[in-house]
Amino acid sequence: MSAKTPATHDTATRRLLITWAVLMGLTLITMLSAQLGGDARLTALPLWSAGLLLATTFFKVHRVLMVYLGLGEASSGWRGAFAGLTLVTLLLVGAGYLYARL
Repeated sequence: MSAKTPATHDTATRRLLITWAVLMGLTLITMLSAQLGGDARLTALPLWSAGLLLATTFFKVHRVLMVYLGLGEASSGWRGAFAGLTLVTLLLVGAGYLYARL
């Protein structure tokens, strides 16, 4: 095992806390775009809201993969593969949403 220096530990902790704060901010944006409030209705989201939801979801998944799972230090092939799989998954969800609105 290698011992981390205090400066390295502080930098890693700060990066994790900043990432956590960004993820919480994106969650609030997602909640607001989904119109979650006192008058929440059981209706389909507008297209702009669904698009915003999918875009923020992609960014959140990307941050979790890169920062919390350490994929940022992996080879570009691994990063690209996981980003590509995430994008394909979200495109399938978006296509299903568009199909259901027809």
